[in-house]
Amino acid sequence: MSEPIDWLPDGTPYSPRFGDRYHSELGGLDQARHVFLGGCGLPAAWADAPQWRILETGFGFGLNFLVAWEAWKADPRRPRLLHFVSAEAFPVSADAMRQAMPREPGLRLLAEELATRFQGLLPGVHRLAFEQGRVLLTLYIGDAQAMLRRQQLTADSIYLDGFTPELNPDLWSADTLRALARHCRRGTQLSTWCVARTVRDGLAQHGFQVRKVDGVRPKRHNLHAVFDPAWQPRGPRGPRGPRAQPQEAITPRRCMVLGAGIAGAAAAASLSRRGWQVTVLDAAEAPAAGASALPAGLFCPHVSPDDSLLSRLSRDGARLTLAQLQMLSGQGLLQPGTDWCDTGVLEHGVEAAPRLPRDWQSPGPGDHWSRPASADQLSAAGLPADAPACWHAQAGWVRPARLVQAQLALPGVRWQGRACVARLACTDTAGGAPVWQALDAQGNLLAEAELVVLALGPATNTLLERSLGAQATWPLQPIRGQVSWDVHTPASAQAMPPFPVNGHGNLVPAMPLPGDAAGPGWVMGSTFERDETVLPPSPEDQAAAHAANGAKLAQLLPRAYQGLQGFFDAPPRATWGAVRVASPDRLPVVGPVSDQAPGLWALTAMGSRGLTLSLLCGELLAARLHDEPLPLDARLAAALASERLGRRR
Repeated sequence: MSEPIDWLPDGTPYSPRFGDRYHSELGGLDQARHVFLGGCGLPAAWADAPQWRILETGFGFGLNFLVAWEAWKADPRRPRLLHFVSAEAFPVSADAMRQAMPREPGLRLLAEELATRFQGLLPGVHRLAFEQGRVLLTLYIGDAQAMLRRQQLTADSIYLDGFTPELNPDLWSADTLRALARHCRRGTQLSTWCVARTVRDGLAQHGFQVRKVDGVRPKRHNLHAVFDPAWQPRGPRGPRGPRAQPQEAITPRRCMVLGAGIAGAAAAASLSRRGWQVTVLDAAEAPAAGASALPAGLFCPHVSPDDSLLSRLSRDGARLTLAQLQMLSGQGLLQPGTDWCDTGVLEHGVEAAPRLPRDWQSPGPGDHWSRPASADQLSAAGLPADAPACWHAQAGWVRPARLVQAQLALPGVRWQGRACVARLACTDTAGGAPVWQALDAQGNLLAEAELVVLALGPATNTLLERSLGAQATWPLQPIRGQVSWDVHTPASAQAMPPFPVNGHGNLVPAMPLPGDAAGPGWVMGSTFERDETVLPPSPEDQAAAHAANGAKLAQLLPRAYQGLQGFFDAPPRATWGAVRVASPDRLPVVGPVSDQAPGLWALTAMGSRGLTLSLLCGELLAARLHDEPLPLDARLAAALASERLGRRR
């Protein structure tokens, strides 16, 4: 359930839980602009910075975020990226947020955009992106003290907000202030309206230089503080222990991304938004020539009764994928309904009934993601009313090649095809900075850059062995997949559900087919052929794949299978096939390749969830490089870190 709100006669929102107003009776804009934004020296302090990271306790109705966003938009010297991180234990509903919108037209437009995305806020970390990915709101939903202890970030400014200490003491406790100090760099500025002696003493004890300043009505005084401890701060820990890279973010220069599939394009897009000049190299003549040439696939969350790591990770991925698809469509690089569609996805539990987390309440934020399938949805799929199924609302289909092409068309990204990289060599420039060179089989230079991202899927280990030796390779398993697909006949079109279905393989029932295919088509698959790498598959393997896909469809959607009998009963046709790669724990690999190879990073092992996870992993890679707030929970980031594979060598 969303946090209950009472509304006072003057329209001010009031919290029955804490017995206090969300802001003063004089309104919250002066407080947001002068106590917090101005109190931290903004916007002057962020002038010409590559990024700025604001950390807040108590998101409330988001007014401090809206004011910071507005100031960022208006500032010609704004940072390339604005990060706003806020901890909130009891998020309000989007409807309540709309009711409390500021009256100023500019802020009202921003508030409406925020309210539209302020959905599905289950406990954990949520990343909401605005301004084509340059204003990033990261919400820590849960107890502030616990969330701050667990997460990884460095803050440039801190807004210490929330209900008064008398009513909400935990948010102002010594433990919370200690957790905040853990995320400061020397010079981080803090501002708050609270001047209570316990708060002043707590801040001073944890390394802040504190002073009272003139207040904003109705307060006589406010508080300013600067983190400048007498001791040397240790700084936050990285995804696999103490952070290896320096505290300051690296300077964007040149980057080579090797591999032009969905993972490589995701890395290129995320890095280009941060100022890198990215060259994407691939041996093929066109982008998305490997597994990303799939005619269509699904992005979809996973559910489990214990809300497992994969479930939380896939929700983060689905949210970010959908946001990126919308953003690229807004830029005119994708066409909704043609290149992708957020139809929702029905999961039919053929082998085991899908089970939602035990502690999800309905109605509640979980409904935004997944809920039991309705009778109408089951009927539309041709399934009986008692079929074990759930509905994933934040899901849909996408044509991977079109998504890849859209990301490669972003400013700062250059595509270089027919570039078969046989080996990487590391050299030093005159200034001593390491530079990587991509060489072909004859030793000719294809490109060079200070940063390399390997997104080569099954070819990753071959290049690592040639470049760094056999000890640098990872235990990655190739998995060949084949899908069945065809143009619709009148009978097949009539038998199809109006949305994709997964659970035993997956079916995309209607989407434009690539090439010169006449009319819309369907896609069903995929097989999982472990350690098979031969492409194209033999006629015998293709026939076996069609039989396997048909058998899956017969269980998943009997009505659709009957509508396609002409296909599966006819002589075998060519499948679409490609090779993916998976790690031993079936999770992606994101991070540096080796401590002995500075500037060499990897984004690989997406397995069968590339469309759901690749874009999230691209943002994670960029965040790790730039010492940014992570786009997901730090424990999930640690589970994806490339450093974990070093223990298996």
